[in-house]
Amino acid sequence: MAKTGTNSEDYTRPIRRLLIGILALCLFAVFLVWRIDSPRVERFRMAVIDRVIPGFDWAMAPVTASVNILRDFQSYSRVYQQNQDLRRELQQMRAWKEAALQLEQENAKLLDLNNVRLDPRLTKVTGVVMADSGSPFRQSVLLNVGARDGIRDGWATMDGAGLVGRISGVGQEISRVILVTDSNSRVPVTIQPSGQRAILQGDNSAAPLIEFLENPDLVRPGDQVMTSGDGDVFPDNLLIGRIAADPSGRMRTRLAADLERLEFLRVLRSLPIAPLTDPGGLILPEGEAVRVAPDAADAAAPLAEAGDD
Repeated sequence: MAKTGTNSEDYTRPIRRLLIGILALCLFAVFLVWRIDSPRVERFRMAVIDRVIPGFDWAMAPVTASVNILRDFQSYSRVYQQNQDLRRELQQMRAWKEAALQLEQENAKLLDLNNVRLDPRLTKVTGVVMADSGSPFRQSVLLNVGARDGIRDGWATMDGAGLVGRISGVGQEISRVILVTDSNSRVPVTIQPSGQRAILQGDNSAAPLIEFLENPDLVRPGDQVMTSGDGDVFPDNLLIGRIAADPSGRMRTRLAADLERLEFLRVLRSLPIAPLTDPGGLILPEGEAVRVAPDAADAAAPLAEAGDD
């Protein structure tokens, strides 16, 4: 058996070598033919190509399909990347849109503040609302202006639409504003067009009450509520809101200012109050002493001596 295997190998080995030699010669011949630059050889090459290549269409079909699939995949990858880039740009544009809307709203509110018509003698300081320091029992906000800006207690504050409240508590850099809706707020008002005088009283609700009205029959829902300037607490003719009736029939004020969205407030420097030089015009309860200014006391002394004589 070993001898038979040896004989088969003796036959196949020379044949294998012969085939390899023939293949090498053929490849060398093809190489020479493709390298020779001759018109006859060129015609021969073109004839071989015309004869062989069309018959290889079936063999090139899988390769062509594979190439097309690879190109489609690359195109899909580019489309996916472009989609991701567009998504990121859309998110950025939405953020820019929100910022633009906020700036537009702030600009509109500042324009409203500038369009408010006030007494030319009144000057103002514009502040930014920093926080709401109120509670269900106290309605107030904080402003980023204080004593360094010349702010004083009692000065009126407005937004772009109407009266908001008054300064109550001043720090060096911050001041507190009590809103007209606070239960401690009392504002003398005039109701137009009837000219009726009343008191706007806060009760921690969105619509303050109208109290001490002279003649309720002359007041109708929709009438304007303005500051009267009585007592020199607020400047006169500042818009507060309009009259509205609640279900119980009580008169309330629908405020012109939007207290839920306060961002900027204008603090009005009130006109100086005239000093009291003639206390004789005051009507006080019996037995209550009257403090007289020194100048007034000196002027009243001769009159007292003349009365004793």
